[in-house]
Amino acid sequence: MLGRSMFAAILVSMGAMTAQAAELTVYTAAEADQLKEYKAAFEAANPDITLRWVRDSTGIITAKLLAEKANPQADVVFALAATSLMLLAEEDMLVPYAPTGLADIKPLMRDPADPPSWVGSAVWASAICFNTVEAEAKGLPVPASWEDLADPAYKGQVAMPNPASSGTGFLMVSAWLQQMGEEKGWAFMDRLNENIASYTHSGSKPCRQAGAGEYAIGLSFEYRANRTIGDGAPIRAILPADGLGWDMEATALIKGTDQPDAARKLADWATSPEANQIYAKSFAVVAKNGVQPSLEHIQGDVEKLLIKNDFAWAAANRDRILAEWSRRYDSKSEPKS
Repeated sequence: MLGRSMFAAILVSMGAMTAQAAELTVYTAAEADQLKEYKAAFEAANPDITLRWVRDSTGIITAKLLAEKANPQADVVFALAATSLMLLAEEDMLVPYAPTGLADIKPLMRDPADPPSWVGSAVWASAICFNTVEAEAKGLPVPASWEDLADPAYKGQVAMPNPASSGTGFLMVSAWLQQMGEEKGWAFMDRLNENIASYTHSGSKPCRQAGAGEYAIGLSFEYRANRTIGDGAPIRAILPADGLGWDMEATALIKGTDQPDAARKLADWATSPEANQIYAKSFAVVAKNGVQPSLEHIQGDVEKLLIKNDFAWAAANRDRILAEWSRRYDSKSEPKS
């Protein structure tokens, strides 16, 4: 027969094995070079939970989630565009939850419902990656506005993300249509299309291409511009004076998860000061009051340049906008891998 002490030890061991069993499947559109730090920090704070990332661009992750509506495979969505999470909320796919620390989140950066269906973590905003070496060699002027990019001098020298697969591409298109109005916005994109060499399926790729000298100009976002300059590429990050399109990376719980407690812990961590300090290394605007980002290579006040963004309009019109965009311009998109 087992002694009481041995029996107790076995129970403790079984409990430890059970505690180690929590694994969260997390769908994300965060940059691949950010995920390692997020995972390490969360798992250090929650050693009984491991994260399994499923990572792709915003459009692909959004489509995957919608396709899996009847049989959800994700437990949590982390760092996905708020406009995408609004679509999921409309489909009744999210579990409303007020994470710890919600009171310190900027009101603009959360679902206004109580409790919220999603909570933002950081803003990512459009930016131009301008290769100064290539531009000088080709005699190209420095653009100061989005409209400048329609100058025929840039023909074949611009790469841009495809908005159907990239959240960065969609926030640009949405911003142009909101700011200019639809008629003028589509007319601007017609002119811009004349200069486009390639539409990529990644929001980061155009900046990397500009950094490598494939094109003089890559339309991307401020994190990737800052990182690419820091890596030594001869580019300048330009924040167009006519305003920046933007969206929020946000977190939400998927209805149907069989790990609700662990999922809530990730949502709690995502709003924590520690997590926001990590976001502040990458983004010029974070959700937590009192956390001040500082991006070394981004000149200008990103927050002041953000357009007045109607997220509800963008989410409600997303399918229509993407269908029209694809009809007009998709022939220049790179092949999907």
